[in-house]
Amino acid sequence: MKKTPDIRELLREWPYDADNAVRIVPCADGRDVLQVRTPVGIEQYELEGRPDGLRPHNAESAFAFYHARLDRLKVAGEEDEFRLNHAECVELFEEGVLYYFRYLHLFQLKEWTLTVRDTTRNLRVFDFVHRYAQRKEDRQHLEQWRPYILRMNTTARAMVEAEEHAYDRALRILRDGIEQIEALTEIDNQTFNTERDRAAQALRETITQIEKSRPLSEIEQLEKQLRTAIESQSFERAAQFRDQLRDLRARLTPATGKK
Repeated sequence: MKKTPDIRELLREWPYDADNAVRIVPCADGRDVLQVRTPVGIEQYELEGRPDGLRPHNAESAFAFYHARLDRLKVAGEEDEFRLNHAECVELFEEGVLYYFRYLHLFQLKEWTLTVRDTTRNLRVFDFVHRYAQRKEDRQHLEQWRPYILRMNTTARAMVEAEEHAYDRALRILRDGIEQIEALTEIDNQTFNTERDRAAQALRETITQIEKSRPLSEIEQLEKQLRTAIESQSFERAAQFRDQLRDLRARLTPATGKK
């Protein structure tokens, strides 16, 4: 009988620390994997493809398999024949949970691009099931969590821009995300209502954080200096700042060609 390897040595090499429990490490074959240290062990996720490394139906994922089946029917002009039965929906639900855990840990690591990838993938599953599930219960099942995943996707996309110092684009993404969440079709579900409120509030808080942390533009710096000069009644300095602001705005305003 083959003996099961003891992983205690591996656990001793990486003691449990709640503040340092997620990492991305290289494997001997060159691929990177995501590892999560729990109090009693280590979880491991593939970074590419399905998180557990399996290939259901000999496809990258169950979602890829069913979507390929739909695509074949579309080519044959038979899209109306495509439906997902309850067992197929359950398979997609369970697979989506794997991606959920992975993007949750990627978010913790601030791996924004990978978080965008996985949340976008799960949003596509939400849309797929909502459109093609046979049972109404299955079509509605994932909708209760749509506000949450939109929040995660929006935040990650905004942080990609913020890290490139594209703060205006980041803020625009966040504001658009709030509008999208607040415009979601109402459903009679407490989880949905709670998550919608939390998601919108979390995005507003992220807007506040970015607005506070981003460096001021030249115009914003002059406006701040102008306000300070006026409040301290330094009117000569205030006039200088006002002139500088006028000149800067004139330089930044595109010429209209009018005379």
